[in-house]
Amino acid sequence: MALSTSRWALISALFASTVSATAACAQVFVVGEKTATANIATDFTPTHIPLPNDALTERGRRDLVRNLEAEQGFAHRALPMGAGITLQANGQLAPGAEQYKQLIYKKGESSAPGDRIVVTAVTFKPDRIILDLNGGPYAKHRFLSHISLNDAPVAANNSQPATGSRVTLAFEGGVPEISAPEVKALLEPVLDFGVKNSEAAYADTLPAPLKDAIAAHDVLVGMNHRMVLAALGAPESKVREHDPGNPDGPRFEEWIYGHVPQTVKFVRFHADRVALVKIAAMGKPMEIHDTNELGDYLPAAPTHQIALGDAKLGDPKLGDTDGSEAAHSAPPTLRQQGDPEMPANASGRVQFPQQKQSPTPPPVPATVSPAPSTPSQSSTPSQ
Repeated sequence: MALSTSRWALISALFASTVSATAACAQVFVVGEKTATANIATDFTPTHIPLPNDALTERGRRDLVRNLEAEQGFAHRALPMGAGITLQANGQLAPGAEQYKQLIYKKGESSAPGDRIVVTAVTFKPDRIILDLNGGPYAKHRFLSHISLNDAPVAANNSQPATGSRVTLAFEGGVPEISAPEVKALLEPVLDFGVKNSEAAYADTLPAPLKDAIAAHDVLVGMNHRMVLAALGAPESKVREHDPGNPDGPRFEEWIYGHVPQTVKFVRFHADRVALVKIAAMGKPMEIHDTNELGDYLPAAPTHQIALGDAKLGDPKLGDTDGSEAAHSAPPTLRQQGDPEMPANASGRVQFPQQKQSPTPPPVPATVSPAPSTPSQSSTPSQ
């Protein structure tokens, strides 16, 4: 009985520590929904593919399974995890733009624009074709993993969560006698099954000016790393160094394409954006581009929403009473208000506090002390 009581006490203590640790770890800032879904494209253009009037036969269904399963393509837009999107044949995509962003924010992103996808399963309903991508939204044998015979599980449970997605292609009046190329054409707004690489698939998701620049192998100031890779591919060499005009500034990364006597391009990155492009051609002056060439397409600087754990502007605990950024960006100092300012990078002389002189003690009056008495010599009797 004592052993059982101590065991339950130990379990209760572990549970309480876990709850307290979870509560402590929860005090972090979270990114808001608008910030997390700001760069998700929701523009949509319906297809116009002529469809047959005959219903799908058994032979047509087998041909679709044989030609669609294990087919590889690329995502034309961000795909949410789970079975959340339905594409109407030659129609609109459900859910709408705002609901689509909320779906990705709540369930997570399974594939980003330009990522490779694989059709892992094709299922048929009377009025729709269901395609599972990258393993689908559910783990395999999720029901059988809970069944065991003689303490032996029927199906192995690898405990890996499913990260795939599902796209449903719906038809009005039932699935017609349609071929695999026609299904791929109907899925064009969501998936691209053309023969190309990931960079080319990503370029197809960009606006027309950027798509034309990438097709012409031009690099514009303001592009990110992925755009430059789609335009010029991997660089021949990379250099990381400081700006000669600001040796104390942050490092920049420069990608170099080509070599003499060919045209050499120097693409300089600050963080994830192209800040400078130099083109050196034989017999021509150096061509320099250092201004934004993306126009209104240049994304805004990444920001996050103030939430749990963040200090807001105007917090008196941080010494910020006027709501300015100065209190947050100023380094800590021991200088008090009213002290003279020191020039930047100047080494001042250390001033030691002066020791206070103690007052001179009064003289002690001299006193005459009596002479010490000497003991008298005692005579000893002579023998």
